[in-house]
Amino acid sequence: MNAGGFASLHPLVCFIYYAGVILLGLMLAHPVYQLASIVLLTALLLLQRQGRTLARSLPYYLLVGGLFAIVNPLLSHRGRHILFYMMDQPITLEAALYGVMTMMTILAVLLMFVSYRVVMTTDKFMYLFSAVLPQTALHAWMTLRFIPLFARRFKQIELIQRSRGIDMRTGGPIRRLRNGALLLRILMTWSLEDAMRTGDSMKARGYGTAKRTAYYPYRMDRRDRATLSMLCLLLLLALAGWREGWGLLTLYPRMESLRLGTLESVHFAISALFVGLPIVFETRERYRWRSSRRSA
Repeated sequence: MNAGGFASLHPLVCFIYYAGVILLGLMLAHPVYQLASIVLLTALLLLQRQGRTLARSLPYYLLVGGLFAIVNPLLSHRGRHILFYMMDQPITLEAALYGVMTMMTILAVLLMFVSYRVVMTTDKFMYLFSAVLPQTALHAWMTLRFIPLFARRFKQIELIQRSRGIDMRTGGPIRRLRNGALLLRILMTWSLEDAMRTGDSMKARGYGTAKRTAYYPYRMDRRDRATLSMLCLLLLLALAGWREGWGLLTLYPRMESLRLGTLESVHFAISALFVGLPIVFETRERYRWRSSRRSA
């Protein structure tokens, strides 16, 4: 039922962790914090055997984040340190650094979602929210399900139609547009028919006719409670430090030094420990697996 490592913890523990990572990633605007989060999340993905997924997705992530890093200094010209002029407009160090910080924030959030899809499966998500918000949980699950489902179906349709000579990658612009519209029409027809079958199946099974019951396969043990307590404590300390102004780099009107002070270094260690806590569970699982193989 449960996988090893961090995924073997209670769903509430895992959800609190990912929610906290998003919260800290959006609130702590400092290059040192952001770089540490990217490194720790990358290490977590590698321990979760998501290296291939990361290699395929990383160019797109860099493209999305790089756009913010490039566009911001072109649109914003605030700052005292002028690097050079482009079309009589100053390109400042502060604006460039702000764009890089935005890029790192986006990268950290996207890397977090790769790990989230591995750990927080559909049954865990439904377990957490179906009893409290059954309709919202069902709609959210179906929405998230359709995103990868549409991608798989579109690849299947494209492969089949290509054998008939319908290819949106060849020919002139008008032909590509016409072929792409045909593939999209087939995809929407297929998806609507599948949605109708799903609705008929749910109606035949009596969905919504009585109070919903749920099966709870997850039980919180001592390890889950200890991990949850540690995560909540680290998150509260990180948020308390954020209220004191730690983990925030002031760029305008005058850029602060990137060097961390003594108390801010402690706050950085707390934030990094929160983000990197699942690495402990993944490393322990790897060690146990290798030890059992040696024993065998």
